[in-house]
This record gives sequence, structure tokens and C-alpha cells, in this order.
Amino acid sequence: MTIKKHDFIEIDYTGKVEDMVFDTTSEKAAKDNNIFNQGFKYKPMVICIGENMVIKGLDTRLEGKEENKEYDFKIPTEEAFGKKDPKLLRMVPMSIFKEQNINPMPGLQVNIDGMLGTIRTVGGGRAIIDFNHPLSGKDVEYKVKINKLITGKKEKLDSYLNYFLGDINTELTENKAKVFFDKEIDEKVKGTLKNKCKELLNIDLEFLKRPKADNKETKG
Repeated sequence: MTIKKHDFIEIDYTGKVEDMVFDTTSEKAAKDNNIFNQGFKYKPMVICIGENMVIKGLDTRLEGKEENKEYDFKIPTEEAFGKKDPKLLRMVPMSIFKEQNINPMPGLQVNIDGMLGTIRTVGGGRAIIDFNHPLSGKDVEYKVKINKLITGKKEKLDSYLNYFLGDINTELTENKAKVFFDKEIDEKVKGTLKNKCKELLNIDLEFLKRPKADNKETKG
């Protein structure tokens, strides 16, 4: 069966740039290439084709492919993480780093005004920070295994919401779903997810704050 737009599929993948692995769903590949993150769960990923859940070049290349097959893709800069934008290089005075108790040095990743960047040079009482994506300006390669086509409505819903919200619980009854959450969710995010789930799955969402567990001891 060939994959088409808005299909949900489960994939395993390993991404490389200049023969170096930068992302993978395989714990073994992560350990073998010294990028293992103890806090990350290495497992297959479920995506919806055409919904930008992976980079554009990979998303478009998966369409028309077949489940239970493995593919190698070479993706040019423009369809990967984009070209470097000179406008995203900013000079920042050292006083900004002192306010945040940061000792600036080349290669250090920093968060300035909510933007993540990498310090390129330090000197003359200032630092130049590059706010481009670390892989911008580079062609990338992906080895992808399309494990299976996801057909269950509940699995589609959970995988889609987990991608954006992290671990959540849902209760699905026909075309209505209750979404239980612990941390507050921005109203704009709720609105976007409601519209998307209606469009992709014909499911109406209701967001509900999970009640706190009753810790009172009951008398026997």
C-alpha cells in the first residue's frame, strides 16, 4: 500500500549530515555515534504526512512510498533546515551575559530573549550570536524504515496530540474525545489542535484539567 497525504505512519529513521549522525530513533545508533541522551525515549515515531511533523524534504519524499520498506533520501539545504540567514547573526554586549551569569565562549548555546543561538565569536566587549538552526546551510541524509500504516483512530489521535503536548490521556467516544492534561495549555494551541483534529480525523476535542488526586486518608 502506498503512502498518501494525511496518512498516519510509524517510522524509524537515522539522519546524517556530512556522515555524522545528528538524529535517530534507534538507541543503539545513538550510543554508537555518541549522541545518546539518557532522558530521551528512543522509539519509532508516528507522523501524519503533509503536516510538517518532520522536515519538508523528508515529508514530501515519504508520500508515494510503501509500508514495510526502507529508503535512503538525500535532501538539499533548501528542503532541510534552510540556508543561513545573515540577519540572524546578532552582536550582543557582554553586559547581557553578566546579567544572566553566563561566561560566553565560542560554541556555547545560549537563550537570548527566548531565542536559542550559538556564540560564534567573543571580543571587544561583545559576542556574535548565530540564531540560525545549527544545521542550516547543510545537505542532509535520512535512512527511513516505514514500519506500518496506522489505521486505528485512537492511535492516530494520541500520537498526534503527544507530538505537540507530550504525554496526555484521552478518552474517545465515536467522534468526540476528552483530552486530560496536567499543565496549562495555551488557548491558541488548543484552538489549532481542535481545528486540526477535526480536519484530519473528524474528531471534536474537549480539553479537561485532570483533577488532583485525593490524598486524604479514608477511615475504615
